Amino acid sequence: MLTRNLFRRPRIKLEDTGETQAQRPEIPEELYTACPVCKAMSAADELRKNASVCPKCGHHFRISARRRVELFCDEGTFDEMWTTLHGENPIGFPDYEKKLAHAREQSGEVEAVVTGECMIGGEPACVFFMEPSFMMASMGTAVGEKITRLFEHAREKSLPVVGFCASGGARMQEGILSLMQMAKTTGAVKRHSDAGNLFIAVLTDPTTGGVDASFAMEGDITIAEPNALIGFAGPRVIEQTIRQKLAPGFQRSEFLLEKGFVDMISDRRELKERLTALLRLHRKGAEA
Repeated sequence: MLTRNLFRRPRIKLEDTGETQAQRPEIPEELYTACPVCKAMSAADELRKNASVCPKCGHHFRISARRRVELFCDEGTFDEMWTTLHGENPIGFPDYEKKLAHAREQSGEVEAVVTGECMIGGEPACVFFMEPSFMMASMGTAVGEKITRLFEHAREKSLPVVGFCASGGARMQEGILSLMQMAKTTGAVKRHSDAGNLFIAVLTDPTTGGVDASFAMEGDITIAEPNALIGFAGPRVIEQTIRQKLAPGFQRSEFLLEKGFVDMISDRRELKERLTALLRLHRKGAEA
């Protein structure tokens, strides 16, 4: 009877170093990151220095709101506003309090958006950064309120707004109150624009649902990061609804640029320089 070990090479004692698999050194996962697109391994510190963009293929990793503060606000100039404003459970959705507590623990943020004033390349601006790790930056009543307050504050001080959008859409756990934020934020953007102020919307991966259908697509200038998913309903939902296969790259930044929905696509490593130029141009135009 043949056995499983019949053709296995016998182990020679002289070759035995006494080292087992468990004893072999392992590289901690936090030291290296694999790119989901090209599979290249990058040292975590090098990836961070490269603005979390894969040096091999240019894939833009999702990053936190605080990391964007570091990348785009001049050092030491970010003045955060409404730090304690947070959502609750207005319609008594089951277990919503637990989900909020988990989101706060996971993200380190009180809510899914960080708002404040800062300098970008020496130019003053109001900014908001949506936090992907907080319930996929979904828009509840607190998120809508913070963004609305920011636009109202910017209008009073005649400051431009730069908004970094990333969201899975309206937060279903808050029902119609969440959907109402679409109208509220849109009204705030309109009043800000009517006063002659600038709004630059930066669309990151993903920007979808009610956020995409409201303030995210209302910028005077709309910039997208490369290959970001941007749209109202996701591509799988659309395919299942219309029972047709969508075009390659549908709802990605490059597709939307071709169709005229975004004004430019910018590599994250070059974005601050572009924002600075746009803000400076707007200020000089307003002073003229």
